[in-house]
Amino acid sequence: MKKHIYIYSPSGAVRDKAAFKRGLARLQALGHEVEVDADALASHQRFAGDDATRLNAIHRAADSGADVALISRGGYGLTRLLPGIDYAKVTRAIEKGTAFVGLSDFTAFQCAVLAQTGAVTWAGPALCEGFGASPAPDEIMEACFDDLLQGQGEGSGWRQTLERRPTDIKNRAASAYKSSSEGIFGVENAVLWGGNLTVLTGLLGTPYFPNIEGGLLFLEDVAEHPYRIERMLTQLAYAGVLGRQKAILLGQFTGYSLVSHDRGFKFQTVVDHLREQLQTPVVTNVPFGHVPTKVLLPVGAKADLAVDGRDVMLVWGHV
Repeated sequence: MKKHIYIYSPSGAVRDKAAFKRGLARLQALGHEVEVDADALASHQRFAGDDATRLNAIHRAADSGADVALISRGGYGLTRLLPGIDYAKVTRAIEKGTAFVGLSDFTAFQCAVLAQTGAVTWAGPALCEGFGASPAPDEIMEACFDDLLQGQGEGSGWRQTLERRPTDIKNRAASAYKSSSEGIFGVENAVLWGGNLTVLTGLLGTPYFPNIEGGLLFLEDVAEHPYRIERMLTQLAYAGVLGRQKAILLGQFTGYSLVSHDRGFKFQTVVDHLREQLQTPVVTNVPFGHVPTKVLLPVGAKADLAVDGRDVMLVWGHV
């Protein structure tokens, strides 16, 4: 079914014009009407135009009447715009059926909309990194995006990271292992929220940080060393944010390099430490982040979570 997709650039300037063109061509090949904002390829310093230009682009996206308002790329810049966004206009667009979709820097917009209005947006691909991927977009990502367009997406399932550890020091030679994520629990009717860890942490203490009690907080990041990830998680924990949630859902943390100085300190070290510090369950390997294969997640929607050992099911029904 043909849908109207509006492409705009509220953050970083589009440097990869080839990916931009591939993304447009792919969406058009899928049969959609693609409308490109007048300033989608604008450039000012590292941004897609100055602040006023990008703010106007957001409002044009809200006025477009599109089925989906899809960002061209992330980068940086949305936090500068948060005080100037017309949240009433954005909310009216959402109520009329426009789904605002994006990731990375777009977390700032999503958190602000949730904090200011309670409206639902979607964590998902951007045009360039998603539909403009070479040689081809990821099939699972495309299928999840199509589910959103058709109103069919109701949830996602995955397996947690296998954490291999000896069950008994005497059995090391026998390679007897178990997963530290063993356990069965469920959460019902909790607000699903989150996004990029760095962007979200930067909003802490502002009017644009959602005050969510008993939620499901999902997090991802890219190009951040595990010690920096731990530092940000610790800040959220000390601020009481993590302890107020029903579960912490860790997505994909990619694009970093370990060094000899780490001496065994790695991402799993961060996960283990977090679990030691919190009573809140920590779930791993959510299929979302700066990776080709990712699902779309409704930020601000009520969701149910079921965990049985490594097997996880997240369900939000029709949004």
